[in-house]
Amino acid sequence: MSPLDVQHLREATPGCQSGIVHFNPAGASLPSQATLDAIIDQLQREARDGPMEAGEHGAVLVEKARRAAGQLLNAPASAIAFTSSGSTAWSMAFQALGPWQRGDRILVGRHEWGGNLASMEGAVQAGARVEVIPCDDTGAVCPVALDAMIDAHVKLIDLTWLPANGGLINPAQAIGEVARRHGIPYFIDAGQAVGQLPVDVQALHCDVLKSAGRKHLRGPRGTALMYVRPGFLQHLNPAQRDVLSAPWTAEGFDLRDDARRFETSEVSFALLAGLGNALQEANRLGVERIWERVVQISARIREALREIPGISLHDLGTAHSGLIAFNLAGWDAFELKRRLGLKRINIGANGVAYTPLDMQARHLASIARVSVSPFNNAQDIDSLIAALRELRD
Repeated sequence: MSPLDVQHLREATPGCQSGIVHFNPAGASLPSQATLDAIIDQLQREARDGPMEAGEHGAVLVEKARRAAGQLLNAPASAIAFTSSGSTAWSMAFQALGPWQRGDRILVGRHEWGGNLASMEGAVQAGARVEVIPCDDTGAVCPVALDAMIDAHVKLIDLTWLPANGGLINPAQAIGEVARRHGIPYFIDAGQAVGQLPVDVQALHCDVLKSAGRKHLRGPRGTALMYVRPGFLQHLNPAQRDVLSAPWTAEGFDLRDDARRFETSEVSFALLAGLGNALQEANRLGVERIWERVVQISARIREALREIPGISLHDLGTAHSGLIAFNLAGWDAFELKRRLGLKRINIGANGVAYTPLDMQARHLASIARVSVSPFNNAQDIDSLIAALRELRD
């Protein structure tokens, strides 16, 4: 497997020419010029030909994007739906799994995304219980402990694969094997996984998987994708329907028999054209090569951070993603993010609300977060480390 041409990636990314060092793809990535061009081209078509009239061309682009997403996830294109955000996708699928009843159990990892937990509140009000799967000695969700929790009342197993507040990679495939063995629906929040590391929904044994387009896929904001296992569709009854998701037939309105039962007829073809280009770029580059590059860069950053007095790393697990959570003694994480931003270095910062169960369990009020892209280079790393040393002094 040949390495990525990092210089070509940088030349194809306008943000890399701006003088800004970007270490925040876990929030949103810098798009390529080709992704920007795809968005602008569709907007120009709409301005020139009429927005509705340009929709035919836009629909073709959406189907290309759907096929590219299927290729990336090892899924049929018919199993892919596009939504406006990852949180929207997850919430729609969760609500469609209802109705929830007293005594139903929802098993989640300790690192569950706060937005997903918020979406569970309606089920909790109906009498369902959200229970946390214990972690193993490394801090990862434990499949053995999960297996011991299973009974007839478990209605859903949900896993945030790569948590937003650190480098943990949860054992998503092993969790899926437990879910499949017991015949329990299994949802994966892959918001930090898709585009960063290889994702094979067949090997994961998941029923639903979602991810935002703006993160490691390098697509535009306002886009997301959702995989729904074809054999699982019959168990999902979306509350929101329109003429696309439930078209009129001689017998009345009938839900689609593919993942588009979660889509609506009103979408931004321009944004999905951009997402489609980003997906095609990921497929051409090869996510295995992307992941190899991410592992190399993040390992160098972790090593450099350990050498700075006052830096504490907050990794869990044994193998680590390109998300690096840390704190610098004497600094509030959000103020540190702001000060680095003034030096034209972008990082992230998370509070308790993003991953409330894990942050509270580890007594963390906030964390600063560096995340890496395949186009980050040695100069980016040197700039980050020098800035942190300067702020420490």
